[in-house]
Amino acid sequence: MRIRPAAPADLPLLQDIEVAAGEPFRTVGMALVADDTPPSLHVLERYRADGLLWVTDDGSGAPVAYVIHEEVDGAGHVEQVSVHPAAAHRRLGSALIDHVGQLAKDAGLPALTLTTFAEVPWNAPYYARLGFRTLGADELTDGLREIRRAEAEHGLDAWPRVCMRREL
Repeated sequence: MRIRPAAPADLPLLQDIEVAAGEPFRTVGMALVADDTPPSLHVLERYRADGLLWVTDDGSGAPVAYVIHEEVDGAGHVEQVSVHPAAAHRRLGSALIDHVGQLAKDAGLPALTLTTFAEVPWNAPYYARLGFRTLGADELTDGLREIRRAEAEHGLDAWPRVCMRREL
């Protein structure tokens, strides 16, 4: 498994990964999530150009998983992590999260944060196994509140969501 910065040619493939990774949400009654539009090429390029978009490739150079990260209120923040279902159960997602965790730690940041669905098995329960803990409402930073507000505006609050944090 090789983690590398995303290349411009990867971006359309990352959209395909996002669509494929969304399909399992259909099986838990979350068609809205499954049908969500992947990030635009413009958005992906912005993250790529800023060095915030990393991929795991299949050995031939084609990406099979990716992570977008940024800094939110003095912590590394996992904006998105997606693994193509054909490459699932190989610890690619956790490796990408560990990678951006190390980048955050190297930058002097104390933690990683993320937002996710509370009750989807491959969301909050999965992240808890990776060492994340659910944050209480009194622990949310302004940036995390803004992310949650935008998610609610996008319709994601149709299902319970949480903010989580892992100390580095």
